Formats: sequence, C-alpha cells, structure tokens
Amino acid sequence: MPIVCPPGGHAVYLDARAFVPHIPLEQFPGVALACELYLEGGIRSVEIGSLMFGAAAKMDLVRLAIPRRTYTQSHIDYVIEVILEVWERRDWIRGYTLTYEPPFLRHFTAKLKRV
Repeated sequence: MPIVCPPGGHAVYLDARAFVPHIPLEQFPGVALACELYLEGGIRSVEIGSLMFGAAAKMDLVRLAIPRRTYTQSHIDYVIEVILEVWERRDWIRGYTLTYEPPFLRHFTAKLKRV
C-alpha cells in the first residue's frame, strides 16, 4: 500500500499519486481517493495536495487521523479493510474537476464534480 513512511503516531498518509496514478494532477487524485474511502466505508479523511496547495503541491496525500484515545484496534482493522477494498478497484476511480473555486482557502469551500 503506498503510504508515506514512516507512519506517524497521530496519522497515516496515503500517497494518492501512487494509489491512483491514472488520475492526472489537475483532476485531484487526493480528492478522488478521499471520496472513494468515504463512499466505500464512511472513512473520513482529508486531501493534502493539489486542491489544498494548487500548483505548489509537491505530493497528493490523504491524511487518516488516528486519535489515540478514541479508536480501538477493531476501528483500525476496519479502516484497513476499506482501504484494501478501494485498492482492489482503484483502476475504476475517476478524478474530479472544480465547478466553483473561492478566492481564498479553496479546499474548504470549493465545489467539485466527478469527471
């Protein structure tokens, strides 16, 4: 699984560019992966990449936060299962395009649609 190594104590970062290499940067691979995780299993994550930073983005990551006092091992196992399900059908994941872009902090209020 393409993750940023070493994984941190408070988060694991999936490398969206390696996970869905067929999605071009202008179609926000991190957003596409984050959406698929949510649609598949209700996994909430955040894109840190080309939507958040625009052309300055060096990577497209999907951050999976892990608050130590909240999640149990069964929660983590479920997240892994969902990621593996999405991984199996990764070739079918499609990118997104902007339909609305605010002047500041676009990753908070932008509107996107699936390509």
